[in-house]
Amino acid sequence: MTTVTNNVGTIAQTGGSNATANQFGSEYNSFIKLLTAQVRNQDPLSPMDSTQFVQQLATFSSLEQLVNSNTALSSIASMIGDLNGLMASQWLGQDVSFASSWMPYNGSDATFSYEAPAGTTKSTLTVKDADGNAVWTETLDPEETVFSWNGEFSNGDTASKDKLYEFVIDYYEGNTFKGTAVPNVITTVTDIISEGGTLRLGTASGLTVDLAQARRL
Repeated sequence: MTTVTNNVGTIAQTGGSNATANQFGSEYNSFIKLLTAQVRNQDPLSPMDSTQFVQQLATFSSLEQLVNSNTALSSIASMIGDLNGLMASQWLGQDVSFASSWMPYNGSDATFSYEAPAGTTKSTLTVKDADGNAVWTETLDPEETVFSWNGEFSNGDTASKDKLYEFVIDYYEGNTFKGTAVPNVITTVTDIISEGGTLRLGTASGLTVDLAQARRL
């Protein structure tokens, strides 16, 4: 199973930010002490230019705010990562559905759901291989919403395991073609994957999907 949150990386990043903040704070305090000493010991008849000190003080203040902001953002990012990991772990073993025209045949029935739009009088499922050849066709029962395909071809052959097949649903009103629908794959979550900060679900169907695109059943 892929680890969602890299705790080691998070701790290392946070520790580095704290060390930077502490180091900067020490330098800032040293600068204030040096500035105070120079002001106290300046020649009253030839005072130093205060403009330069003000500019330096403003620069140090801006940098201090920036370091503090980076530290706060690192802490927030760490908390968000932990929260995402906790939420995602609750999906493991759950049945989900998500839209997909393509499904790999893994030796078990490919299960999907479909609800005909209002006014539909007939819906036809066509399963195509990777070359676009129709290998199976059937009319879907309008009273049902969950269907499955057992890998059988119209010519009596059987689907090749781990091969991708396209599921196309055409729906009609009378004899008039109204459009093509994308079925919703029904499967079980088997893995949690983090890709570039995006959480994805690995499923028993062999497909992966963004967490935000999946619906728990």
